[in-house]
Amino acid sequence: MAKYSEKFKLNLVKEYQKGKLGYNLLAKKYGMKDSTPILRWVKIYERFGVEGLMKKKNKETYSVQFKLDVLSFMQRTGSSETETALKFGLTNTPMIASWKKAFLEGGPEALDRPKGRPSMSDKAKNRKNKHTEEKEMTYEQKLERENELLRLEVEYLKKLRAFQMDPENYLEKHKQRYHSNSKKPSN
Repeated sequence: MAKYSEKFKLNLVKEYQKGKLGYNLLAKKYGMKDSTPILRWVKIYERFGVEGLMKKKNKETYSVQFKLDVLSFMQRTGSSETETALKFGLTNTPMIASWKKAFLEGGPEALDRPKGRPSMSDKAKNRKNKHTEEKEMTYEQKLERENELLRLEVEYLKKLRAFQMDPENYLEKHKQRYHSNSKKPSN
């Protein structure tokens, strides 16, 4: 993926806002293969201003739960990556695509893997050993939690699939189940 300067992004956004050229013509004019980045830059600029187009000095790290929330929102609502990023205040839209890919390939654990190569200094080795000892103490608890999350995810996806295949029958079936439960005499 090509890297573009902040000045270049801002110039394209301003040129688009003048209204003379659309996304596709701007992409063609500047020799870009695709107009999607321009669309993304315009939306980010409209939401966050010039700061949204700036490169971040300190790369933020996001929790696994936050990443799952973002992916869940995107699937539930059918929102695009750009719309989802704007909803959650993210300016790096392609990051969502990488989270989605990691999740599909490796599940929730894949979202917790740090990027890049770890430092190999003595300090880092000592920290790594302490960190693995802490993990071993709660390993069983983590597995239980992971199993529960996976069970919930599978159950949710089954219900979603059933609803998508036949919404009317699904709703009718659940109405009947609710009514049959409420008719049971209480002891």
